[in-house]
Amino acid sequence: MSECTHDCSTCTSKCEKSESLLEKPSKYSDIKKVIAVVSGKGGVGKSLTTAMLASEANRQGLRTAVLDADLTGPSIPKIFGVDEKATGDEEGIEPVMTRNGIKIMSVNLLLEDTGAPVIWRGPVIAGVVKQFWTDVKWGDIDIMFIDCPPGTGDVPITVFQSIPVKGIVVVTSPQELVSVIVEKAVNMAKMMNIPVLGVVQNMSYYECENCGKKHYIFGESKVAETAKEFGIKHYCEMPIIPEAAAKCDEGKAEEIETEEMKDFFNAVMKD
Repeated sequence: MSECTHDCSTCTSKCEKSESLLEKPSKYSDIKKVIAVVSGKGGVGKSLTTAMLASEANRQGLRTAVLDADLTGPSIPKIFGVDEKATGDEEGIEPVMTRNGIKIMSVNLLLEDTGAPVIWRGPVIAGVVKQFWTDVKWGDIDIMFIDCPPGTGDVPITVFQSIPVKGIVVVTSPQELVSVIVEKAVNMAKMMNIPVLGVVQNMSYYECENCGKKHYIFGESKVAETAKEFGIKHYCEMPIIPEAAAKCDEGKAEEIETEEMKDFFNAVMKD
């Protein structure tokens, strides 16, 4: 028997299609739109991008949630400044609310020691991610963002197969490998029949406070040509914002607001 490629359009096997793998959310959840935030490698600002997208949605009056699927490197509670633990009963788990009303769920909200490493096998991690969808009482949500771990392993596959993701946002940085990294994420999305809504390139440039000149510290941005190469309609060049790191360390990610992210969010939401 040949290995499954997850591309049902070219498959000759008579197994059930991947749609049958979709899990139903809790009966206490009504989630209208789900967007996954992915990256081909770590350290490119994926969680920051997730937080900024969620914060922009919340500012625009949408009932917003963040599911932290990066179980071995959960940072969503930290950058939102959430210290309290999630609670629950026999009917499910209650998500925790940020200062401005974004509902979040992360493994760090369930661990007694948030500094303890999550040393679990892939299937166990994937199962927990499913439970964050099926067992959490999210309530009425207009848009949910899923912060996926980097790469194309068990968790992203579980997210794409188990949760009705409407599209993905790819996060990258301005390096020569950017096209290779984006290509992997795009090809995975195609195999799962999920559209790529846009690409965000973090650390694109630094804008001088005195003269306003843009300095491309990591090389000229290639996000526009990369987006065109892979047929991605929307892209965003996020500058280096020294204050952003400080805000995340202080748990004040909701205070980070840029025109670049606002324009990108509005463009993506129109599609």
